[in-house]
Amino acid sequence: MDRRKALMQIGMSMGYVVAAPTFMSVLQSCTDTKAAAWAPQFLDQDQGTVLIGAIDSILPKTDTLSASEVNVHVFLDSFANEVMPPNQQDQFKATLDQLAVNALESSKKQNISDLTAKDIAPEMLKALTDKKAKGVPFAKKLRDLTIWGYKCTEYVGEQVLAYDSIPGQWIACGDLDELTGGKAWSI
Repeated sequence: MDRRKALMQIGMSMGYVVAAPTFMSVLQSCTDTKAAAWAPQFLDQDQGTVLIGAIDSILPKTDTLSASEVNVHVFLDSFANEVMPPNQQDQFKATLDQLAVNALESSKKQNISDLTAKDIAPEMLKALTDKKAKGVPFAKKLRDLTIWGYKCTEYVGEQVLAYDSIPGQWIACGDLDELTGGKAWSI
């Protein structure tokens, strides 16, 4: 491996590690804010609408909260603004723009603000599964970042995963079903 590449990758990794606590505080902020009240810092308002629809198509509301209900879109907007290199930022915006164009075509709607997660979900699925899908270079990374951001929220850490705010005894070889009810531990 080239030494410069290795140093660059180590530096980017450290940037992710150092920036993560800042972004977690954004995710753990008040979850009662509505999507309409959110003003994106990095994206424009239309791209923000598409982002909310895309993340809610990846992680919709079921017996747990949807991705937008735990402010993953706010996290992704801040993450793109402060951490992503310029080429990834461009791919991120281009992917959201192309998803909007595709969703408007397939849903026969006129305005991006009218799009919902149900309109964007089929286009997101095509972007993730169809190797011939063009103009959506960041779709898989968007999915990965959405899942990562969701798993790092306070809600998921305390309500979905096994959580012990004050760790007790250490059991080295215990059955996961007995110890946590089959849930993974929250870190």
